Amino acid sequence: MTRTIRTLTVPLDGETAPGGLPSYLVRDDVLCWTRREAGLVGFGEAARFTATGPERFLEADIWWRHLVIEADITDHVECPGTGPVAFGSFAFSKVSAHESRLIVPEIVVGVRDGRAWLTQIRTDDAELTEESALAALRGWLEAAPADPAPAGALLPGTPGDVSAHAGSAVGPSGTATLKTGSLSEEDWMAAVAEGVAEIRTGRLEKLVLARDVVATVPEGVNAAEVLRQLAIRYRECWTYGVDGLVGATPEMLIQVEGRTAQARVLAGTLDRRDAVGEAGLPLDYAERVLAGSEKQRHEHEIAIQSLTTQLAPFSEAMNAHSEPFILELPNVWHLASDVKAELTEVEGHVPTCLALINALHPTAAVCGTPTTVAGALIRKLEHMDRGPYAGPVGWLDAAGNGEWGIALRGAVIESPTVVRLYAGCGIVEGSQPEAELAETWAKFRPMLESLGISS
Repeated sequence: MTRTIRTLTVPLDGETAPGGLPSYLVRDDVLCWTRREAGLVGFGEAARFTATGPERFLEADIWWRHLVIEADITDHVECPGTGPVAFGSFAFSKVSAHESRLIVPEIVVGVRDGRAWLTQIRTDDAELTEESALAALRGWLEAAPADPAPAGALLPGTPGDVSAHAGSAVGPSGTATLKTGSLSEEDWMAAVAEGVAEIRTGRLEKLVLARDVVATVPEGVNAAEVLRQLAIRYRECWTYGVDGLVGATPEMLIQVEGRTAQARVLAGTLDRRDAVGEAGLPLDYAERVLAGSEKQRHEHEIAIQSLTTQLAPFSEAMNAHSEPFILELPNVWHLASDVKAELTEVEGHVPTCLALINALHPTAAVCGTPTTVAGALIRKLEHMDRGPYAGPVGWLDAAGNGEWGIALRGAVIESPTVVRLYAGCGIVEGSQPEAELAETWAKFRPMLESLGISS
């Protein structure tokens, strides 16, 4: 039983961290959600909730609401992300054995719109003061790095499950090996071909198939360095770290501030290496190949409709880009659309982040459509438990604000030297297995680079 929590939030001198939040990513067990040097970083653990199964979002929502209703909150800053905060990571599948989790840290550093703050969260009766909060933060920053594979972060399966050697690469201080995971490249391409055949029968319009690779880093995985590299290189993405799950996602499932909800939907991908040698400006090439492709636009439209249809019952007004835009990342270009909605009251109250996630997940962008048919086919063809990959990851506060991305471009640290990376592709009728395989390698690139492995 979790004890009543007490929290104190005070302004923090921004000059103590001129590099923004990435300068606080100094421990392998850090909790983080950052973009453009802003966001939240957490240390320690004051409370934890875990759940599995189809009701995992609603069970977590009930637990969080009870926790904050009973909390003693003193907040001298009062903006989204202040007061009590929980970081969360949820399994992709309702049948997954992986435990979804909310973690309430002991110390939170936040940066937003040029303001910085510090929150201390306690479950004991010790006095909460600005001095105690600053002392606790110094203690976490000065302590020796923790084990990079936190307890509870392990997924089903072991490094011995890999089926074929995918190559090796020289990292900064030794040789890292890279192996395919649940399926060899040939078997995964066969799965893509089978998925295309299923789509041509008319049973479904789109299917998202993922694959995994396993990196072994003999000198040890430096999770904090991985997060710093991702935060610096992928500033337009949301860099996340929750209990051994790390990555930088370009896709926002739902962001809630007051009664306003926003999402960023991606579907349609082009490897930037494909533009090498092309005449003209690179962005013009991306516009021509992505926006001019019937296949890519069809895949994108399915993803937009999936989100807006599920969000509509919770909204009194909604708008989305009439035309997708090109999102430019260091490794790929995406077709992207932003959706904004004003939330309406449902049964007398504005829906919470987790209630919205329960309705939205999984979207067509990470599963397919129809969802039930696509989900069953994923389990048949992928031969793996996705665990937290492609599940919601992010944070929420006591006021109902929160940011939840989809755990893409990420990996799970399975041991001090082993990391399992995941990448997936949207499969439609016009998909070619070889092209989809190449796309997975483009999507693996952010994590491989951050691990010091050439791709």
